[in-house]
Amino acid sequence: MRYRIALVLLLAAVAAGLFLHFRRTQLRVIHKGGNGPPTLMLLHGYASSAEHWVPFSESIALGDNGRFLFPEAAEPAYRTDGLQDGRAWWDLDLSAHLRTGNSGIDLSKENPARLESAAEDVRALMDAEGNSKKHPFILGGFSQGAMVACQVAFASDEPLAALVILSGTPVNEESWRTQMKRRKGLHVLMAHGRGDTVLPYDLAERLRAEMVKAGLIVTFVPFDGGHEIPAEAVIGLNDFLRSAAESHRF
Repeated sequence: MRYRIALVLLLAAVAAGLFLHFRRTQLRVIHKGGNGPPTLMLLHGYASSAEHWVPFSESIALGDNGRFLFPEAAEPAYRTDGLQDGRAWWDLDLSAHLRTGNSGIDLSKENPARLESAAEDVRALMDAEGNSKKHPFILGGFSQGAMVACQVAFASDEPLAALVILSGTPVNEESWRTQMKRRKGLHVLMAHGRGDTVLPYDLAERLRAEMVKAGLIVTFVPFDGGHEIPAEAVIGLNDFLRSAAESHRF
């Protein structure tokens, strides 16, 4: 009898594990471009969608065979500014994290419960799409998507060819600081607006400094603008990708 109970529990645990794996690989994803490599996966920002990235597949120079993957976050996000509702990697109440005496928000001491879960969802999708040590993906994102990309980079050993942080900010900064050493030598492209009133420029500079200190190779593209992805950021990303291709890093 004990053996039968143990067998049932074991089968239940296996079934639960398969269910979780299946669930985590079910993020909707838009495919553009060729078959790769290289493969560039970009995560959208808060209250946005995978479609946000589609026009960028025409302006980001990934090469004829380059493959774009644009996943969509699992959670709904409802806007209050009259624009179309979107998706979120985790529920984010901006008003709860406003900086005292400064513009924008500070998430550096926060540890959102869904951040790690969102990162696991992304990692499962990367694995399902063929990410490997032989052909690692370039992973990046904008705003909240950049935070999830950083969580994948700093809190896991998922193979990465490079990291792209567009208008990102430190989250759970102490944990990231202690873990990012595992990515020593990783090439990173950062772009951030000096006038960003959502995710402040000085916090982006602080994240850059921590990565450099940990041994990551950071290309920083500041621009005169706000919380956006202007032409300067795309040009900087294309230069970054071109340099990587010429040095056979991808």
